[in-house]
Parts: sequence; C-alpha cells; structure tokens
Amino acid sequence: MAFNIFRRKTTLGLSQARMIITAALAEARRLELEPLVVVVLDSGGQLVSMDREDGAGTLRLEIAQGKAGAALGMGVSSGTIGERTQGREAFVTGVASASHGNFIPVPGGVLVLDEQREVIGAVGASGDSPGNDQACVLAGIQAAGLDVGLDAANI
Repeated sequence: MAFNIFRRKTTLGLSQARMIITAALAEARRLELEPLVVVVLDSGGQLVSMDREDGAGTLRLEIAQGKAGAALGMGVSSGTIGERTQGREAFVTGVASASHGNFIPVPGGVLVLDEQREVIGAVGASGDSPGNDQACVLAGIQAAGLDVGLDAANI
C-alpha cells in the first residue's frame, strides 16, 4: 500500500545556515575571540545546523540555543529581552523553566527575517563575551544576505 509523506516547507535552509555559521566563525577568528559555538534554528525552533570550534566549553551549545530560542520565543533579540526583563527575575525564571532552558536573555541571539520581513529563524552564539557573540551572529546573517530586521537600538 502506497502512502504520501508530506514535507514541511523550508524557509531557512541548510545552505543558508551553513553560510551564516561560516561567516560568523570567520568573524570570530578575525577578532581573535575565544572558541565559539554557533547555532541556526528554523522558525519552529528546530536546529538547522551547528558548529562548535575546537576548545569551546561544554555548555556553549545549550547557551547558544537558549539565546536563539529566546529571540524566537519573544520576537526580539536576546539582548533586548535581557534589557527589558531587568528586575523581573521571577518572569525570566518562569520562562526559562517553561521553555526547558531554551530561554537565555543575554546578547548573542538574533532573529533572521526574509524579504517580507517575516521571521524565518534565529541564530545564537556563545563562547566569548555576549557583545562579541552577537557581533559574530550579525556578521554571519549579513554575509548570507539576510536581514536581522532590527535597528541598532534594538540589537
């Protein structure tokens, strides 16, 4: 008996994810940063691709995913979430628990938008300072010809 298998629509593909990661890691090497982990998630929060540089810490994958997950979950960069939730520790703890740890409101997680300015995924990095992690993520997204969809004040 034959049956159909229906595939999900891909909006942020593997080739784009690999371009983002390659460029983000190149920026990290250019800046001589600590070893990074960079993850790309699709709009549903599923891992598209990930790279871990030699020497990166053992929790860096989970942290990078948590930064990207926070951006997806709240619709703004993880750094903006951190700024907006200062003094609201119970909220942050509750969301982190509800998301099973996929919510880290620290710079380094950025949304990726398509040409219609709709969210198609998020990128997260961890390994150096939060600001440096975010700089690498932004470089990766821009190198892939995609939009972060945020002005400088909201990144």
